[in-house]
Formats: sequence, structure tokens, C-alpha cells
Amino acid sequence: MGTEKRWVYRVDEPHGSQGWLPYGVQAERRRGTVITDDPEETAEYVAALVVTDLVTEWEAGGAARRHLRVIVWEDKEGAGPEDAAFTVEIRPDIDAG
Repeated sequence: MGTEKRWVYRVDEPHGSQGWLPYGVQAERRRGTVITDDPEETAEYVAALVVTDLVTEWEAGGAARRHLRVIVWEDKEGAGPEDAAFTVEIRPDIDAG
């Protein structure tokens, strides 16, 4: 008891001069909350869950991998990576082929 943590995440994609914007047509699907109760389940763990979900979706749908970033905050969503607990950027493999 008392070990629960609330993590909030958002997935963004680059949009040229507009900067980073929420990923996808249904951006609300790529924004959410994860509650953990194990001290080992940190912001990095939450980002790994989100990335795993993205990759699984891409593989199942035959979609190309995208350039994205996953931002994780503790407790509530912040402005961007500058106030995040963890941020990871995913880039497509340009050497694939």
C-alpha cells in the first residue's frame, strides 16, 4: 500500500515547422495514464509499454514504422519533454530494405 504511482504519457510525431504534434488521426488513443504499484515500474517502464504497443500495432497492420516520441510524466501531463520524467524518441530504420 502507498506505493502506487500515476504516470501520464503522450505520443507525438514531428510536423515540420509546426513542431511536435499528437500522433495519429485518433490522437486520444495515444495519450493516457498507467498506474503502477511496483517501485521497479518507472517512467522508463511505462514508455516501454507504450512503445511495445505501437510496434505491435505496426506489425499487425503492416504499417510502416514512424518517427515518434513518447513522453512520460509523473502524476499529470506537462508541457513537453522539458518537464517529463522520461522521453524516448523512435526513428524508423532508414537502412531497412
